[in-house]
Parts: sequence; structure tokens; C-alpha cells
Amino acid sequence: MQGTLAVFRKEMADHFGSKRFIIMFTLILLAGMSATYTAAQAIRSDVASSDGAPEFVFLRLFTVSAGTLPSFVAFVGFLGPLVGLAMGFDAINGEYARGTLSRVLSNPIFRDSVINGKFLAGVTTIAVMLVSISLVLSGLGLRLIGIPPTGDETLRLILYLIVAVFYVAFWMALAILFSILFRQTATSALAGIALWIFFTFFVSMIAATTAQALMPINEQEPQTVLNNAYFSMGISRISPATLYSETTMTILTPSVRTLGPVMLSEVIGMVPGPLPLVQSLLVVWPQFIGLISMTLICFGISYYRFMRQEIRA
Repeated sequence: MQGTLAVFRKEMADHFGSKRFIIMFTLILLAGMSATYTAAQAIRSDVASSDGAPEFVFLRLFTVSAGTLPSFVAFVGFLGPLVGLAMGFDAINGEYARGTLSRVLSNPIFRDSVINGKFLAGVTTIAVMLVSISLVLSGLGLRLIGIPPTGDETLRLILYLIVAVFYVAFWMALAILFSILFRQTATSALAGIALWIFFTFFVSMIAATTAQALMPINEQEPQTVLNNAYFSMGISRISPATLYSETTMTILTPSVRTLGPVMLSEVIGMVPGPLPLVQSLLVVWPQFIGLISMTLICFGISYYRFMRQEIRA
């Protein structure tokens, strides 16, 4: 435990003092401030044109996209993987290249302390970054719209931050795995970026094409449309970006009651209105657990490979 704390403190100092972290932090902060400002302008116009303030106004600061500028949630979904990859692509092979890993292990520090300390320091750094940026944006939004968040909105924002931390941590764990598998830092970085591009842009297209090939739509049978949609959604959920978007959309938008298509007969008799927080969490509980599981599995594989790897001076 003492060795893990030593590595943890050293990695935390490296992360907060690195130029790459400062650049990524500044990029997400500026993008979030721009998205929050434009969202606040749209919310103020909606509130002024309506008789009373709509429900869950504060949450709309993070989900509303005005014009061509995406929302803050969309920015995190797009830039968050780059933060995770930048923090982990040279976690192990960078130590090899500098010749410091053998020196560290020559001290009374076990191998598992090294990999555990690096992972925990990365997760803590991600959490500090996202929480601090969210607090800044919340203060900016409160100053612009003048409507404080309710207790339910605060809990939903906390849940969103937990989801976002695990989402970025997955990409960091994946980058650490590539830094163990490949000795060259450039190779591990390119492998992480290639997988990010695949999961972000190509999985949805592959899912739609596969669903159309295996379950073609027959306009005379509405059930085939549902089967095609469910099959396509099931394939696309192998991507952490899909799990992140579905989870955050449901948690931060209480009016979302389902993630898939429904029949008209299933809508009849349904009481309109926002879902309670517990019900919203139940809707996306499989996605939430899936995102956490992917992060832990990826780190578990990294732990196993690092513990069995030969390390020479």
C-alpha cells in the first residue's frame, strides 16, 4: 500500500504539471464555456417567451445545443477519449524508453503498486478535471440564467459526472494496455486513436449495415422494423461512446422514458411527464454497468500483462 501511494503521488504531480494535461483541460474548459453560454442564451429566450419557467432548466445548460455548437455533454463525449488516451499512451513504454521503470522496481515497490498507482492517479486526475470544469460551468450558467439547480438536478449532475469519469477512464485504461503491448509510444498512441475513430464513427454504420443485411425491413410487417432497430442498437452498444450517450441522455433529460422504438399500443395510456431519478437510472442501468465493466476489464487485462512482462534494466 505504501508503494502504491508513492507511485500515486508521483503520477498525480506528473499529470498536473504536464503540458498535455493543461492543453486538454483548457480545450475542454473553453469548449464547455462556449457551449454553456450559447445554451444559456437559448434558455433565456425560451423562459422569456413562456408563461413560467420550464422544468429542469439547469440541466439544459449541459444538454442544449444552440446553432452549430454542440452541447457540453457532446464535447465531453468527443474530447474525453482524447484526454484518456493522452494520459495513458506512454504510461509503461514511456518508462521503458526513459529507463526509469527498472530503477523504480529496484526500490521496495512491487509491480502491482506501479500499475495500480498509475491507474488510480489517472482516474483521480480525470475526476478532478471534470468536476472542476462542471463547477465552473455551473457558476457561469447560474450567473447567466439566474435559476439555481434543484436537489434532483444536482443528483443527476453528480451521476453524470460518475458516468463521464468512467467513460474517460476506459480510454485511459485502453491506452495503458496499448502502452504495455507496444514498446513504441507512437505505436500505442496510433492504436488508441484508431480504436477511438472506429468506435466513434464506424460502429454505427457497421451496425446499420449488418442489421439491414440480416434483418431486412419489410414495410408490410411493422415488427421487422422493430427487430431491425433493436438489432442495430444491440451492435452499436459495443461502443463505449454509444453507452455514454445513451446514459447521459437519459440521466440529464428526465423526459426520456425509453431508448428504443415502441409500438403505438404501448404508448396508449402512458402518463406524460418526467421520470423520477431512480426510474431514469433503471432505464440505463445496463449501459451504466456495461461502461464500468468495460473499464475494469480493460484495466484487468493491463494488470495481468504487466505482471507477467519481463522487465530488464
